[in-house]
Amino acid sequence: MMLSPARRFRDIEREPEYLRPEECAPPPRPRPAGAMWFIRDGCGIACAAVTWFLVLYAEFVVLFVMLVPSGDYAYSVVNGVVFNLLAFLALASHCRAMLTDPGAVPKGNATKEFIESLQLKPGQVVYKCPKCCSIKPDRAHHCSVCKRCIRKMDHHCPWVNNCVGENNQKYFVLFTMYIALISLHALIMVGFHFLHCFEEDWTKCSSFSPPATVILLIMLCFEALLFLIFTSVMFGTQVHSICTDETGIEQLKKEERRWAKKTKWMNMKAVFGHPFSLGWASPFATPDHGKADPYQYVV
Repeated sequence: MMLSPARRFRDIEREPEYLRPEECAPPPRPRPAGAMWFIRDGCGIACAAVTWFLVLYAEFVVLFVMLVPSGDYAYSVVNGVVFNLLAFLALASHCRAMLTDPGAVPKGNATKEFIESLQLKPGQVVYKCPKCCSIKPDRAHHCSVCKRCIRKMDHHCPWVNNCVGENNQKYFVLFTMYIALISLHALIMVGFHFLHCFEEDWTKCSSFSPPATVILLIMLCFEALLFLIFTSVMFGTQVHSICTDETGIEQLKKEERRWAKKTKWMNMKAVFGHPFSLGWASPFATPDHGKADPYQYVV
């Protein structure tokens, strides 16, 4: 039986025997319950380390260049508490986005037993990933970095060293939001500090020398402005993707919509949890997806 190039490319088969389950290696042992998810990618690990370094650098400049030397005790305490709280939530969201399984499909599940359990009927189609030898559920895509098929994969983000998918999209959205907030907060404080130093003696507005103070503030200003723009755009695109219930890959490939259309509010609750609560803003609250639509292996 000759398959067209399109059918070979998408690896769509209509009968179990054509899926060639014998060509797949036996599926690996399932991960122990509670095992940590971590992608061993050099580029991703380096980007994640740089992310933490930049946040800690901002912490250092805000605390020891601007707030501690300030003579206004109330100003220092209020801004110090707010900035540190936002930075803590940003790093906690980063850890959750990086260490949470984004929705990986069981690797190597294209076995004869699993295919037969689907009880395919004439005309039904299943999708097999030739790279990880998995039967892909609807809306799953293969990630070449994670080397797995990911449910509702939006994209692979090196800054969190993980894919953004069904299970960790909430944490990624919170990460971009909190980074944008601390970047905006840092920019505002840098502006006030420059005005204060211009009005007062530069030697009294910082415990560092004037040249060192200026260099540290300019570097922080550049970092904060860059990340404010970047994370604000990412936050906006992620919220739009959630509201339209269409991942970045699905938008890029202009895939045909085969899933039920829901309201924007229902789509938000599907990602952040049912019902609406303060837990939406917490990286420590695991979202309750409620009655989520089951993923279909057969279409």
